[in-house]
Amino acid sequence: MKKSSDLRIIVLGAAAGGGLPQWNCGCLNCTMARDPGSAVRPQSQSSLAVSLDGEAWAVFNASPDIRQQIEDNRLLQPRRLRHTPIKSVVLTNGDIDHLAGLLVLREKQPLTVFSTSSVGEIIADNPVFGVLDPDLVARRSVVIEEAFSPLPDLEARLFAVPGKVPLFLEEGEPDLNVEGENTVGIELRAGNERVYYIPGCAMINDALAARLRDADALFFDGTLFTDREMIATGTGRKTGRRMGHMPISGDGGSLDALEGLNIRRKVYIHINNTNPIWRAGPERAAVENRGFEVGFDGMEIRL
Repeated sequence: MKKSSDLRIIVLGAAAGGGLPQWNCGCLNCTMARDPGSAVRPQSQSSLAVSLDGEAWAVFNASPDIRQQIEDNRLLQPRRLRHTPIKSVVLTNGDIDHLAGLLVLREKQPLTVFSTSSVGEIIADNPVFGVLDPDLVARRSVVIEEAFSPLPDLEARLFAVPGKVPLFLEEGEPDLNVEGENTVGIELRAGNERVYYIPGCAMINDALAARLRDADALFFDGTLFTDREMIATGTGRKTGRRMGHMPISGDGGSLDALEGLNIRRKVYIHINNTNPIWRAGPERAAVENRGFEVGFDGMEIRL
């Protein structure tokens, strides 16, 4: 019989960079998210919180919205005068929407930041991150596929997924679908439970599909529904693949790529403000009919 764990996963933020609504966008979703009477609720930028006991928590990606995410989730709030239940932060890449929240966590509380050496170098090379007191905030470089523990009894591994360097490091046309330290997924194991968090992924190859097979839960890159979505909506000039994100639908989309892998819970996360799955309609129905859930701020899964 499969041994269960007490693994709790809270979606702190379900949206892609900029959140929903995005500050400078008047697209349909953003307009609806600003209307308290609509069915589309505002969403913050992509992040998960994980715990085994409800007391100590690991945060996966430090969103610029982390202050509000803490205020929205009582379990992450201080228990006494100066305190945080957040014991560690694990980063999947060096994008602004995944590491800028570290600057919010600067008020003299002990925690450990885990990342690949490439992402760690981005932090080390930027003097603004010096506000994180090195006597309190430990920085740990993790080797790809090396097991580490962001919390006691929680085993984690970072593994390379196809992607590209962060936008602010691009020089000319970047290599796409590169597997290395710049874009990683996270594998979590507690008891016999196996969970994956992959907020950015350019494609699912055979090796990644084999890894995800029979997982208990998967939080996966749902940035765009179609590859040319931002071009079609007039909100951008790049395809999803050019930005390092495979689309949900269409040839080579994640709906087809993840079919038949026997994953117990499949949740789209890191969803762009333009993505039609935020609202009721044929696109959301197509996702739900294929066994996916649309992540949202405050969503909780217990395993």
